[in-house]
Amino acid sequence: MEKHEHVPVLEGRVLEGLNIRPDGCYVDGTFGRGGHSKAITELLGPDARLLAIDRDPQAIEAAPKALTEDPRFEIERGEIAELEKIALEKNLLGKVDGLLLDLGVSSPQLDQAERGFSFMRSGPLDMRMDPQSGISAAEWLADVDEKTLKKSLVRNADEKFAGPIARAIVAARSHMAIERTDTLAEIVSAAVPRPDRRKHPATKTFQAIRIQVNDELKQLESALAASVHLLRAGGRLCVISFHSIEDRIVKRFMRNASRESEQYRGLPSIPAECRPPFRLIGKVIVATGEEIAANIRARSARLRIAERL
Repeated sequence: MEKHEHVPVLEGRVLEGLNIRPDGCYVDGTFGRGGHSKAITELLGPDARLLAIDRDPQAIEAAPKALTEDPRFEIERGEIAELEKIALEKNLLGKVDGLLLDLGVSSPQLDQAERGFSFMRSGPLDMRMDPQSGISAAEWLADVDEKTLKKSLVRNADEKFAGPIARAIVAARSHMAIERTDTLAEIVSAAVPRPDRRKHPATKTFQAIRIQVNDELKQLESALAASVHLLRAGGRLCVISFHSIEDRIVKRFMRNASRESEQYRGLPSIPAECRPPFRLIGKVIVATGEEIAANIRARSARLRIAERL
């Protein structure tokens, strides 16, 4: 297994966005390798609390002792779609001062060929965030019909060559099993008529299938909806996304959640139940050249912040 130093994306911007209180209560909904959690705990006082969540058992196992032995820190295995349920069990509903969601696949997951996330490494075509749950990418590809596959490529990755790619995959599987990352990458590369010289032809296909297998967009939508119930007044929601599909969902949620109901828009007096739950904090934040040089993964990162009213 390859080992790489994990550098949390937009670390300083996230800490500013969360507006850390030394005695606050925070939730890192996507623990990964704990970079953001570690940075948050360094700003917390002795009476603070940080709950981390991740669906990947390897992420839980790899949590550093500096965190797991910290009495202020707790880690829970679960999905971000279960945020409200977990918060209820932990008696945190309406008590959280900051919620962080760092979306997508982590660097360690990409680096491990056996996880099947990357077309750059030959390995089994798995792609599950939780290898102990659900079906693998290979199993999904073995049964999905061409129409559904094409729809997934468009919805999950804006793949403009979705039609040719879907046809090529369905044709290929009729005479061989598509069970490895390099096999799928070769099929997709051959199917793309005009490849982008700046990007591997299979980039969006791998993204789309990974999102499909892990139900990532519904997971995100559930987590955003839960944030309304988790955060106390003044609490911050910080979301880092890495592609336009996720960012559109986050942008739309924050925009809609920061507006009054249309029938009351512009009126001086609005019933409490019709007031917006959030206000936007600044504009979308992207990495500086210096941040990208330190962590290439930050290149496509987009951070959006909203505050609970």
